[in-house]
Amino acid sequence: MTDLRPHATPGFVTLAGAGPGSAEMLTLAVARALAGADVVLHDRLVSPEVLALAAPGALLIETGKEGFGPGMAQGDICTMMVAFARAGRDVLRLKSGDPAVFGRLDEELEALDAAGIGWRILPGITAASAAAATLGQSLTKRGRNGELRLITGHDVAGYAEQDWRALARPGAVAAIYMGRRAARFLQGRLMMHGADPTTPVAIVENVSRANQRVIAARLGGLVADLAGISGPAVLMLGLAPRAAEAALPELKEVLQ
Repeated sequence: MTDLRPHATPGFVTLAGAGPGSAEMLTLAVARALAGADVVLHDRLVSPEVLALAAPGALLIETGKEGFGPGMAQGDICTMMVAFARAGRDVLRLKSGDPAVFGRLDEELEALDAAGIGWRILPGITAASAAAATLGQSLTKRGRNGELRLITGHDVAGYAEQDWRALARPGAVAAIYMGRRAARFLQGRLMMHGADPTTPVAIVENVSRANQRVIAARLGGLVADLAGISGPAVLMLGLAPRAAEAALPELKEVLQ
């Protein structure tokens, strides 16, 4: 993959996606970058099996962040990237999923540009794609949905506002990231704008990992169904696991 920035300093930063968790879902490009990096600045959700592919002498630093919880400040992460690159180290900034999907990629690129550091981006498999594959469903389907929305349950200011009327329409499909703690807010907004309480919402916890769990929920019971979920989860609004969809004919009417 071609570097888009000039090498103004001896160091270099690769911003890459580690995928949803399983090392089997790494791209070859990201696996090679991981094996060749001097320093790996990784998110909390990057799995141990992925980090095990780093070079034996690589410095691994967790830059953990958790929604509404403590974590390393974004400014500190940017400062570390620049400092290691200026010291001549090849830096891998490794994010779970895809760095361009709710990964604060732009802030990090701006910091690298301001410092004159060379960089490249290696995309990864995002949780929505992996979750849909687990469900045996397409993210788009002719006659059902002509668009797909990737939305976040919260942003830096709190709960994130969306186009609730569009999301509440029959056949709408959306992958909701960081939605576990915002479930009651999301449920209320959708139903207030006319969403059917029987609308399927598949909950996929720990996507692609050995401890993955799938719950076939409905919008009306979403909060209760999330009660036992503690790991990272993506909420697939408008989709049900294929087996559950086949067993419950009434779900087909909602999806059509």
